[in-house]
Amino acid sequence: MKLTKEAKRRKIHLRVKKKVKGTATCPRLSVFRSNKAIYCQAIDDVNGTTLAAASSIEAGVDSKVKIEAATQVGKLLAERMVAKNITKAKFDRSGYLYHGRVKALADGAREGGLQF
Repeated sequence: MKLTKEAKRRKIHLRVKKKVKGTATCPRLSVFRSNKAIYCQAIDDVNGTTLAAASSIEAGVDSKVKIEAATQVGKLLAERMVAKNITKAKFDRSGYLYHGRVKALADGAREGGLQF
């Protein structure tokens, strides 16, 4: 049976999620990419809570170009995490290839002051 593109991505995501665990001091940055928007959240897997979140549909992000919007989302998330005294994180690309919008979001988070 041949897997669809989405099923392959989910399989990769579960494989990565087994190895990458976030804590309160070093959360997991999970990315979700849809056709219209990009979402990112910092997750503490030990307690099962979301520490900070940002998306391109928020009022602070005002770009029609998707890559620029992803960079702004990364900076916005980094700003919210630094305000909570969190500077380190583990990047979880959720099975997406590390290029385009996913890479732009990671670069924006690094510019905002996060290390991963």
